[in-house]
Amino acid sequence: MVVTLDQVTKALVVAELPEGVVVPVLGNALQFLSVRNPGAAFSFAVNMTWVFSLISAAVVVVIVVSARRIRSMWWAIVLGMLLGGALGNLSDRLFREPGFGRGHVVDFISTPWMMPAIYNVADSFICVSMVVFVLLVILGVNLDGTRAVSEKRQRATTDAAGSDAAVPASGTTNDLTATDLPAIDLPATGGTDASRASRPAADGPLGHDAT
Repeated sequence: MVVTLDQVTKALVVAELPEGVVVPVLGNALQFLSVRNPGAAFSFAVNMTWVFSLISAAVVVVIVVSARRIRSMWWAIVLGMLLGGALGNLSDRLFREPGFGRGHVVDFISTPWMMPAIYNVADSFICVSMVVFVLLVILGVNLDGTRAVSEKRQRATTDAAGSDAAVPASGTTNDLTATDLPAIDLPATGGTDASRASRPAADGPLGHDAT
């Protein structure tokens, strides 16, 4: 979608908008001004076209290889915008004049209130993808959609787990209750055999137990 939108707008600009002519769209806030850019995004490094062609190709290869690991919707959107922007400008460098790998990129969007440079749709998507890229890194969102735990949070979680292990759970005190003691079989008459043996036998036919 990004490549299609970029190439369609560039084709319209080449066909309908003469170079160097300023066309106000929203006053001075948004203008169209067709220029040919041999350098990087926003007309930087105009004498290094081949270098940026190679860089764009490398970015495309890295994104395509990394795409197999993507399980996050946000990372898919970010890398999709970056891939589309890179392919849009790379297409200009490969197939536009003055030659293969040295082609000039079509720029036409001008926002003087924001920046003096002139850019295109591909550049816009590249910048937006970089902003979201930084946010995802700060938030710790991985390519597979999981959230990375910061070292500080992981240390706090470890300390909390250690504290919970050191404190006994409720109901596990050291006080013994009647249910914790083993059952002891006592004679039905009360006392022990040893205590009875130490006492003299009582006179009478019923003996000591009768007393």
